[in-house]
Amino acid sequence: MKKLKFIKSNKNFWFMAGGDIVLLVSASLLSYLLRFEFQLSSLEAAVIKKSVIPIVACKLIFFYCFKLYRGMWRYTSISDLINIIKATLASSATIIIVIFYSFQGFPRSVFVIDAVLTLVFISGFRLIVRLFFTSDHNSLTIFRKNSEEKGLRLLIIGAGDSGEKMLREIRDNARLKYEIVGFLDDDSNKVGLLIHGVPVMGLIAEAKEIVDRENIKEILIAISFATGKQMKRIVEICKQAKVKYKTIPGVGELIDGRVTIKSIRDVSYEDLLGREPVHLEKEKIGQYLEGKRVLITGAGGSIGSELCRQIARYNPASLILLDRTEKNLYDIEMDMWRDFSYIKYLPVLGDIRYKVEIEGIFEKYRPEVVFHAAAYKHVPMIEVNPWEAVYNNILGTRNVVETAYDSEIERFVLVSTDKAVNPTNVMGASKRVTELIMQAHANPGPARFMAVRFGNVVGSSGSVIPLFKKQIEHGGPVTVTHPEVTRYFMTIPESVQLILQAGAMGEGGEIFVLDMGTQVKIVDIAKDLIRLSGFEPERDIEIKFIGLRPGEKLYEELIVIGEEIAPTRHDKILILNRLTPDHLGKIELEKNISELVKLADDRDADGIKKKLKEIVPEYVPQMTVHENIK
Repeated sequence: MKKLKFIKSNKNFWFMAGGDIVLLVSASLLSYLLRFEFQLSSLEAAVIKKSVIPIVACKLIFFYCFKLYRGMWRYTSISDLINIIKATLASSATIIIVIFYSFQGFPRSVFVIDAVLTLVFISGFRLIVRLFFTSDHNSLTIFRKNSEEKGLRLLIIGAGDSGEKMLREIRDNARLKYEIVGFLDDDSNKVGLLIHGVPVMGLIAEAKEIVDRENIKEILIAISFATGKQMKRIVEICKQAKVKYKTIPGVGELIDGRVTIKSIRDVSYEDLLGREPVHLEKEKIGQYLEGKRVLITGAGGSIGSELCRQIARYNPASLILLDRTEKNLYDIEMDMWRDFSYIKYLPVLGDIRYKVEIEGIFEKYRPEVVFHAAAYKHVPMIEVNPWEAVYNNILGTRNVVETAYDSEIERFVLVSTDKAVNPTNVMGASKRVTELIMQAHANPGPARFMAVRFGNVVGSSGSVIPLFKKQIEHGGPVTVTHPEVTRYFMTIPESVQLILQAGAMGEGGEIFVLDMGTQVKIVDIAKDLIRLSGFEPERDIEIKFIGLRPGEKLYEELIVIGEEIAPTRHDKILILNRLTPDHLGKIELEKNISELVKLADDRDADGIKKKLKEIVPEYVPQMTVHENIK
């Protein structure tokens, strides 16, 4: 009934079917004319009259069975052509077999010619329809270059899959006023070849010469797997060419893995970082996320919001988005509504510092998997307000962990930091305590508790990148704490992908460490961002060294004394093997946390640091004089 309703109500069906009938009749008549050299006797004319209707009817039936009338022909593709070939061969084979066994006097060669003509006519018809709909103001795309109104002359760097997709999408979208002049690529074997009629004009190093010669107005960098070194070189070449340049995201940034025209953006520092794409065990990740109720604390933050987006790909039963900041929660809710409306998501405005509130959330939504990303992370801010680290990072984590433990969840993943390693600041020490809380509840059983430790993420709210960008916008100076200060960096999508991967690997009690690569000098980041903005360091924008801020150190570490790193089955995830057991038992840890809370209530900053030192012996606090706020 649905198929009949579709046929009755679909005008496109009747248009395409009517066109096919005309073309099939024409193919049948022309095949006889070609076979008999355009000299038909009365006998052949009688044969044509007798056979044309059954032959056309047979072909239409096969066309319908192979779904040739279900497609949108403005989007005709290779798969549609394959279906046309299948339907033509099947119908022609059927006709030849029936004629061969049932009738005499029919020239068999006619049907071979008819099959070829049918394929050409039907495919050509679809191609013309597509060209019509992808044209600008109903003038065929193939003639657009000859029109008086030409688009912005564009050069694409990268004659690979991404470049070819960009070419097709720009051509298919009549509203995009671009004229693609050519491609550039580092592969000299591609130079001189054509991609959909557009030439590979030369090597990337020849960009300036080609830009000047061809009057190029803009460059698109379409290389999804470019390394940081490659991107820096390409960006420098584009700057020398003195034209605007944009890029497409790397595969790690693409939620659905598709490169589209909407994903084109300006080159960012993440592109210059150029970390390798992450290989994920998607099947194993799906096993613990698909169909599950997943709670994400800090869902509106940099890591939390990306967790929401990436977990949504694994079709959870529901996503519980918990955040204490109204604006952040609203922003991620709008993102989910726009991109993942098919997923059940529940925004919850709440505070992890209040256990009664957390217990109510667990009782109401019954999460099965928890990602705990909520935390204060700004080192200098927490250093002068250490009681907030106690309330939010330590007490809040204890509330979530204990409630999760009592609720018999399946999996709990704590998002930790490299600043928990040999900490010199309150933030790092508080995050080390959260790791101890997690391990204290990681008893053998159905619930698996684990932590993932990694360094700075580019573009997060506490990152230096947004600060540097604002300073560059205001003409400088760009402030760097120390010329030798270094940090580990990874992108937000990469860090979240590895968190999900680690969550699939944990058996309980592990602290996973992400392979952060090599440390990067902050001053080098500042210089790269200045150049990326079209300026020269020191000449146009001053770099000013202001000294280390409270709690900061020159470099970060990923393991502490008494820990060893062992490989896992994933090349970017390591696991800590502790040589000596934790010195604190669960009861003693609870006692120390209670004392920390009392010190926080008294606003005793130095007392908090001393107590943190007792809990985390490797912590080296920077004692400062504070006024105790009663």
